[in-house]
Amino acid sequence: MKTDFRCDCPITSAIDLIGDKWSLVVVKNMLFYNLKTFKELSATSEAIATNILSSRLKNLEEQDFLTKKKPADNKKTNIYRLTDKGLSLLPIIIELAIWGDTNLKAVHPSLNRDNPIEYIKLNKETFIKVIKEQYKNKGAIA
Repeated sequence: MKTDFRCDCPITSAIDLIGDKWSLVVVKNMLFYNLKTFKELSATSEAIATNILSSRLKNLEEQDFLTKKKPADNKKTNIYRLTDKGLSLLPIIIELAIWGDTNLKAVHPSLNRDNPIEYIKLNKETFIKVIKEQYKNKGAIA
């Protein structure tokens, strides 16, 4: 799939690929909650509309951020897995988490504080490495 980039700037071009409202949310849910199916991804608290989810999954697959396969025992279900390119978004997601924790408290008082954000801030590289390893070890499909 050919992507129409607005300009030659690497930041703007990256936003052209993953800067919509949902793509990083889908990747986050796959990474942190091991969600692998359309049904699992559509049942999250973010309440993504099914047509939007379908569009984002298709785009992420076309851009090689994830793969889609059918398990041998169930030809109706698609299993989505992040590629190395998709996993490379983890540091961006971590930086957004840190930024959100630091900057959104005043405007979002119910912001989830039940997360290991202080540990992440102090051990960012280790945390990223552990999450990537855990994700990779969570199973290939049959």
